[in-house]
Amino acid sequence: MTAPVSVTAPATPSVWRSVKLVAWSFLGIRSNSEYQQDLAKVSPLHVVAVGLVGVLMLVVGLVILVNWVVAK
Repeated sequence: MTAPVSVTAPATPSVWRSVKLVAWSFLGIRSNSEYQQDLAKVSPLHVVAVGLVGVLMLVVGLVILVNWVVAK
């Protein structure tokens, strides 16, 4: 008798996992093994889109902060 083979379906790419991946990448404190696991489970299109939105939010936030500091 042979042991049953466990077949798991590949993880579907999720936007939330892409957000976490990009956020950890911005901070630069992600371990390599977890990074490799996340890369296998995300869509490149999601990562690019979330990265662009993250950069846009960072730039807008910095512009608002500078305008607030200079106005005082």
